[in-house]
Amino acid sequence: MKGFAMLGPNKTGFIEKEDPKVGSRDALVRPLAVAPCTSDLHTVFEDALGPRENMILGHEACGEIVEVGSEVKDFKVGDRVLIPEITPNWSDVYSQAGYATDSDGMLGGWKFSNIKDGVFATRFHVNDADGNLALLPKKIDPAESCMLSDMIPTGLHASKMAGVTFGDAVAVAVIGIGPVGLMALRGAVLHGAGRVFAVGSREKTVEVAKKYGATDIVDYHNGRISDQILEATNGQGVDKVLIAGGNAADTFEEAVRMLKPGGLIGNVNYLNGHDDVVFNAGDWGVGMGHKTIHGGLMPGDRLRMEKLAQLVVNGRIDPSLMITHRFEGFEKIPDAIELMHHKPADLIKPVVICNDID
Repeated sequence: MKGFAMLGPNKTGFIEKEDPKVGSRDALVRPLAVAPCTSDLHTVFEDALGPRENMILGHEACGEIVEVGSEVKDFKVGDRVLIPEITPNWSDVYSQAGYATDSDGMLGGWKFSNIKDGVFATRFHVNDADGNLALLPKKIDPAESCMLSDMIPTGLHASKMAGVTFGDAVAVAVIGIGPVGLMALRGAVLHGAGRVFAVGSREKTVEVAKKYGATDIVDYHNGRISDQILEATNGQGVDKVLIAGGNAADTFEEAVRMLKPGGLIGNVNYLNGHDDVVFNAGDWGVGMGHKTIHGGLMPGDRLRMEKLAQLVVNGRIDPSLMITHRFEGFEKIPDAIELMHHKPADLIKPVVICNDID
C-alpha cells in the first residue's frame, strides 16, 4: 500500500508499506474520501505525541471494505462504511467501565496515526469491525461523511460533557470557531441552549456559525472575551463553556472567568502535552466555586455513528457548510495538509476525494 506519512519530526512524504494484516474481528478498507485535521499538524510539527517515524497520518475517512476477518458478522466486502476517529478495543476493561476511549491505556482508543498507521493510505486497518464501523447511508456524500469521523462527534461531545440543556447561556469554541467549534456550537443548539456565544473573527467561520445557530459573535480582537461576555450577560457569565480551540493557558483562564458558579466546562481541544493548564484561583472561587472542567476524547462506536448519521440524513446537521475546499485524487493529500498548515482566511475544512484508488 501507499500512504502519506510522518517520516520524522517536521517531515512528511509518501511511503510504501505492506498491506496491514487482518485479524479475525478486523477489516481492511480503502478510502473513498479523507480529510486532514489540525491534530495531524500537532503530531508532525508540534511534537504533541512525541517522535514518530514512517507513521501514516490521518484519522478522518469513509471507505469501502476490501477484506473482513472470519469472525466479522455484520459487514462484508464492498460495503461502504463510516469510520470514526476513535476505534476502541471493546473487550477491554476500560471499555466495560464506560471509558472506551481509554481502552488499552489512556487515550488508547485513539489508534489511527497515534499507535498505528492512519487512513491516508490506499488500504487501512480497522480493529473490532463490528463495533467500530457503520454503514454509510446512500443519502450522505462521501466528502460530507468525513465530518462524521471526528468533527461532528467531537464537537457534540463537548456539549454532552458540559451538560448543556434547555435555555442555557453557552460560550462556545473559546478563541476560534474552527470545524470542531462549529459542531460544538451546533451541539449546544440541538441540546436546547437559549443563547450561544461564538468566539471568532474570520468572516467565513462567523457566517457558518450564524447558520448553525449562534446568537452572538464575540471577536477577541475587541478585548478580553470574558470581559465581553460578562458585559453582555450583565456580569452573570454563562452556564456552560465549550472549549474547542486556543492554548492551554489563556483559553482556560478565560473559560473559568466567564463561567457562573455551578457551571460546567466541556473541553475537546487537543492541547500541547508540554503545556500547563492555567487559570486564576479567585475566578474559581478560591478553589470552591463549584466550577467543573470535563475533558474528554470523543467516543467512537457503531451505534453513535449510526445515530449521528441520522442527524445528517434528516437535516439536523449540514456538514457541507464546513467543507470549503475539495481536492480530487489521493495524490492531493499533501496539498490539503498544506492548506490546513497555513489556514487561509476562507478555510474551514478541506476534503480529498480518493476516486483514483482501486
